[in-house]
Amino acid sequence: MDIRTVRWILVIAALLGAALGQAANPPEPAANPLDAIPEKMPFNTPYGPPISLQRAQAAAQTAFAEATKRGWALNIAVVDSGGNLVTFLRMDGAQLASIAISEHKARAAVKFRRPTKFFEDAVQKSDYKYTLTLDDVMASRGGIPLVEDGKIIGGIGCSGATSSQDEVVCTAGAVALGKP
Repeated sequence: MDIRTVRWILVIAALLGAALGQAANPPEPAANPLDAIPEKMPFNTPYGPPISLQRAQAAAQTAFAEATKRGWALNIAVVDSGGNLVTFLRMDGAQLASIAISEHKARAAVKFRRPTKFFEDAVQKSDYKYTLTLDDVMASRGGIPLVEDGKIIGGIGCSGATSSQDEVVCTAGAVALGKP
């Protein structure tokens, strides 16, 4: 046997030994962050009475003004605390597919009692793909609950631009009613 053959046999033996050693002592899996038990229930804002038409229109008009100022053609939907459409604005030239998406974002924000950015982050940043199996999830920012006196009175959803642009416009509409 020549020296090169012996070297290859030693290299292969070392690699096999290392592989067998790892198989015998596999590393412990990382703790699942979903197993953590929070002290208080997150996103537990109670539902309140439904937003009035006048207040819903004020939120939508403020969002509309923000989108106009920035030159973004969007669809803007406001739903009540039960997820029912109260008012809707479609800006000239807004994408047709975004009509339903804006309503869906508003409903998801109300149903899940949190901004839809939560689901976007869950999928994109935390790799929690299971959230996509939940009914009515919208994993794209641009849906914000409307809260008054600590209770959800509705939600606003915007769609037609990038999700970050949608969120900026929705935030303006939510701020018009007070703290989003």
